[in-house]
Amino acid sequence: MELKIEESWLRDAFEVSTDDFLRLIEASKRILKHEKELRAASGMVRISPQQTVSRIVVVGDLHGDVESLIHILSESEVLNADRIVFLGDYGDRGTNSAEVYYLTLKLKVKYGSRVIMLRGNHEGPPNLPVMPHDLPLIFNRRFGAGGAEVYTRIRELWEWLPHCALVEGKYLMLHGGMPVNITSIRDIEYATPTSPIFAEILWNDPIEGNGYFDSMRGVGIMFGEDITAHGLRIMGVKTLIRSHEPCEGVQIRQNGKVLTIFSRKGPPYFNTRAAYLSIDVTEECEPMDANALARTAARIW
Repeated sequence: MELKIEESWLRDAFEVSTDDFLRLIEASKRILKHEKELRAASGMVRISPQQTVSRIVVVGDLHGDVESLIHILSESEVLNADRIVFLGDYGDRGTNSAEVYYLTLKLKVKYGSRVIMLRGNHEGPPNLPVMPHDLPLIFNRRFGAGGAEVYTRIRELWEWLPHCALVEGKYLMLHGGMPVNITSIRDIEYATPTSPIFAEILWNDPIEGNGYFDSMRGVGIMFGEDITAHGLRIMGVKTLIRSHEPCEGVQIRQNGKVLTIFSRKGPPYFNTRAAYLSIDVTEECEPMDANALARTAARIW
């Protein structure tokens, strides 16, 4: 069934009242909470190509760029996808952060598990603050006196977002990067918000070569190809798909083991191109490395 983006959603994204926005957040939170209960508290969404899932769309950082989101949601292959995976960072650093949240949450409420909203570092727990963090100011400008309540409820919603998606036998999708010291899938699947692994999932960045060292971001690790190869073997997949770093739509790293996808344009990053992925994950389709994904699955504009 094709996803349908109601015309009223686009209007309401800019006109919705504080009370209606709060109701949308609460409805979304109930769905996310129920989904987490069905996963037995796992932070990983498992996608099996055998579960009638043939095409997945992957969206990177949006950071309040509602125009890019509307562009993505206008594409027929997106509307016909079996799953849409958002890799996090919905708000902050973009003037239309409230509108991006509105549209993504409307999708979540209407289409449930077909829409997967992952947690990015800008949706992190209190022990992992991000700076600068202008989302409260954006909500205050948008909702006036109700902005503080909207921000509080959004932070509560973040706690229910999964932190990774596994396309079994093919791809690992998360916001930041591969954690360094993992010994099993469960290390990633059940990482808790206060654990080092959780921080690395949200904050890590790839480097060329091997090894690892503390990130210049002040949180997370810069991880090399050997770390990625180890993690991919444990997860039983070919490629890590992540976001987190600005680039001209897509960026291939570590000899094709890592693909970075960035789905917003303009300040403060000043990239001129953005992208999403449209991936065939049917059982008979072999998993692709980052080079092949960038060549055949990336939709750059």
